[in-house]
Amino acid sequence: MSELASPPSGAAAPGESPEPADPEASTAQVPDQQNSDEAAGDEPTIRTTPAADLPTSPAVPPVPSGTIAGSLLASRYRLRTRVGTDPAACAEFWRAEDTILRRDVAVTVLRRPGPGAVFDDGLSDVDRAEQMVVRALRSGSFEHNGCARLLDVLTPGAASVPEDVLGATVTEWVPGRSLGEVVADGLIKPLAAARAVAPLADAAEAAHRHGLVLGCDHPQRVRITPDGRAQLCFALPRADVTPGDDVRGLGAVLYTLLTSRWPLSSADAARAGLSAAERTSGGALLPPSELRPGVPVEVDTLIRGTLGPDGAPGQVHTAAAVQRLLTEVVAEDDRMAIFPPAHDGVPSSPGDVWQDRGHPVTPADPQRRRKMTIALTALGAAVLVVLGYLGVQLGGMFVDSGGPPIVVEGAPVQPDQAQPQVAPLPAGPAVGGLAVEVYDEGGDPDNSDRAARIIDHDPATAWGTSTYYQQFPAYRPGIGIMVSFASAVQLSELTIESPSRGTVVEVRSAPSDDAAFSETEKITEATLNGGRTPVSLDGSQPVEHVLLWITKLSGGDEQYSSEISEVEFRRAGA
Repeated sequence: MSELASPPSGAAAPGESPEPADPEASTAQVPDQQNSDEAAGDEPTIRTTPAADLPTSPAVPPVPSGTIAGSLLASRYRLRTRVGTDPAACAEFWRAEDTILRRDVAVTVLRRPGPGAVFDDGLSDVDRAEQMVVRALRSGSFEHNGCARLLDVLTPGAASVPEDVLGATVTEWVPGRSLGEVVADGLIKPLAAARAVAPLADAAEAAHRHGLVLGCDHPQRVRITPDGRAQLCFALPRADVTPGDDVRGLGAVLYTLLTSRWPLSSADAARAGLSAAERTSGGALLPPSELRPGVPVEVDTLIRGTLGPDGAPGQVHTAAAVQRLLTEVVAEDDRMAIFPPAHDGVPSSPGDVWQDRGHPVTPADPQRRRKMTIALTALGAAVLVVLGYLGVQLGGMFVDSGGPPIVVEGAPVQPDQAQPQVAPLPAGPAVGGLAVEVYDEGGDPDNSDRAARIIDHDPATAWGTSTYYQQFPAYRPGIGIMVSFASAVQLSELTIESPSRGTVVEVRSAPSDDAAFSETEKITEATLNGGRTPVSLDGSQPVEHVLLWITKLSGGDEQYSSEISEVEFRRAGA
């Protein structure tokens, strides 16, 4: 069982108030009505018509004010227990019952702000609620195992909706426990926390790719499932929430699982039954590694990057980066399972490979596993060097000259100058482990059939742009080459060979080979020298897709164009 496992979902969660008795009225359903609802019960729907328009259901008078346990929304959803609030969104979180399908659901209710409420966005309460409901409707087709599925959307004027309710959403109920209940049981193993947040990070990354946000920066919106996964339960985040807020929310959930403290709003922490995070006298957040033992340096760095101030060194900007690093940390832990884990202050569980056996645990060197990994890596590198040397010596028996420098895609074949030139490959072929294609969001790529020439190890061949009468961005903002690797790699440097002096190239990472330009992130920028131009990528994150984006062409006098003959990528440490 996971370290984060909860009691059976049928049991009342700690801290929840007992459910009131069901009122007898309003629960009976005409058979035809019930059958139709059961058939469509899993599809997101919009409720905007009053109950009087439904031929088989009696009209239910609207609740004049307030939402209380036992209230019936849309003649179907009976509110049971209020489990949280988000005042910034004027939202209440309820555990409710779908009286037709007889199952638990999660209902997020938007309440009209009380007198004197002030918001920074300048919107009226109705406009703000409308934006939130529209955003929920857009997410109706989005499904991911890291967040509860949207089932229904209620708008003002729907059946049995109180007058001061501006909208509501109904999602699947997430069984398990809240963040406050999970951390109340004691410390959680760092790798268990990383495994728990990884699915939520994956959901946030998928939502951001679809132009959506989750709103996981509030502790009561996230629950931990019985198998130890963090899952978003309640929809309708506040109107001004951004993907950056989701990234901070992911770091906050991970920080809370490790330290039992919420690092964002102290008011939200109090509502969730959590303590506020400790800070230094200068206001800086104390990292988890200073509050407990055994936190991997990668997880500690990730949390610093997500929760640090904007523009700080090492800041993490995207949910994709969070998901990628957590996946790597979990995979590394699986690979290193043959070694005893570092002491983390948590007793071993029955499912752990390494058991305490009731003996006192001597605090181990927190860097032991890292040192062991470095030693094994060094040994493996030495073996590869020896094998590479032997390969070169054997290759020298059959090849007149040595190969080109070691590049990411492997050792390419030395071109035979005596052979006739091979016709250029079509756009996007795999060449030595790489795939390349011309990238242009305008749908008119320049010389796409020559893109593969930049990695054919023949400086005599090149890919070039069309010739323009004016400099970028007169006709277009830029054009580039998307290079895709077989898997994510850590790069230290790339070298661009080009005769086009003065060309300005941005090196950008991309989540996919067909990602929108707004989804790419700038790593660095270089001005080509005319010849070989090395570009350092030290400190960059592992990438699978690299975009070489030309923002300034070479030339002048209504003759602007650029060429790239070769691009070489080098791994970190190569």
